[in-house]
Amino acid sequence: MAAKAAARAAGARLLAAFRAAGAQEVEADILQPAEALLDLYGEDIRARAYVTSDPLRGELMLRPDFTVPVVQAHMANGADPARYCYLGEVFRAQEHRSSRAPEYFQAGYEVFDRADPEAADAEVFALFSRLLAPLNLTAAIGDIGLLMDAVRGLDTLPARRAALLRHIWRPARFQALLARYAAPPAPTASRAALLAGTPPRAHWVGLRSAADMAARLAALRADAAAPPIAAAEVAGLARLFAVRAPAPQALADLTALSTEIPAIAPAVARLARRLAALAARGVNLDRVTYQASHGLGTMEYYDGFVFSFTAAAPGLPPVASGGRYDALTAVLGAGRSIPAVGGVIRPGLVAELEGAA
Repeated sequence: MAAKAAARAAGARLLAAFRAAGAQEVEADILQPAEALLDLYGEDIRARAYVTSDPLRGELMLRPDFTVPVVQAHMANGADPARYCYLGEVFRAQEHRSSRAPEYFQAGYEVFDRADPEAADAEVFALFSRLLAPLNLTAAIGDIGLLMDAVRGLDTLPARRAALLRHIWRPARFQALLARYAAPPAPTASRAALLAGTPPRAHWVGLRSAADMAARLAALRADAAAPPIAAAEVAGLARLFAVRAPAPQALADLTALSTEIPAIAPAVARLARRLAALAARGVNLDRVTYQASHGLGTMEYYDGFVFSFTAAAPGLPPVASGGRYDALTAVLGAGRSIPAVGGVIRPGLVAELEGAA
């Protein structure tokens, strides 16, 4: 009870700071519709969501975070631009024997503003940095969009690029798929027979129609005939994913890489503007680590700038995290979209670290 009261008090302080920064406080229902939302959260949250059902409302889940319902509400009737803040509990099942609580408080700040996305990124990060400064946390940033641009620039089949983009959130699967496309396995007799065969004439084969099977065979034949992804491109991706350095040095490294991977040049230019905006807000960039793979394996709706603040204590999750989710607004906006960025702080961890100081 004492820990929960301390978390609530820390959350109230954060919420007051967010309101002072110009955000409108909003609420979100604890029970959220599950069917449409689970796909937006990604594999990790789907596996950890508490799901139930209701005879009238269908499948429901306990709120696993605030961002998606806030985006839904904004796209339905929000102003442009807008800033929102919130405080409440979220619910995520933990691993067996984990000491982490399955419910905890989140305090969040979200910005919907199309005028200057890099300035909005800097606004959110700098606000969090200022509020968390007494805790002496480690700050890291990345850019999911930059990695996606690199994949989109690969000289290979569109279907292969699409498959790699689907799995970019799961690094092991991504690397296995990239290795297969870079060095296709020797054809087997069974595969050769399948590719040489004719589409079935029956109207249905299992749950697929003959047309579906014919299209699948055509895709397999195109993939089998495609040349491997060039070794130079694979090596360039490896160097890109390995970038990890203080932000100014990382910018220099990425600028050099952009001559080898031209597809990332616009994202590198955005990074330069973002770092300039952070510096203008007083952020010491030498104390911010840029990690190219940062944010992979978290919320799959992030598609640009990502960040986190972590404590030195081992075993603790990030105290704060967030990022840009422009595509999510398009998915939930029924044809409309707006650039958006935000983040959350865990008040319980803030109170715990303050108590240990």
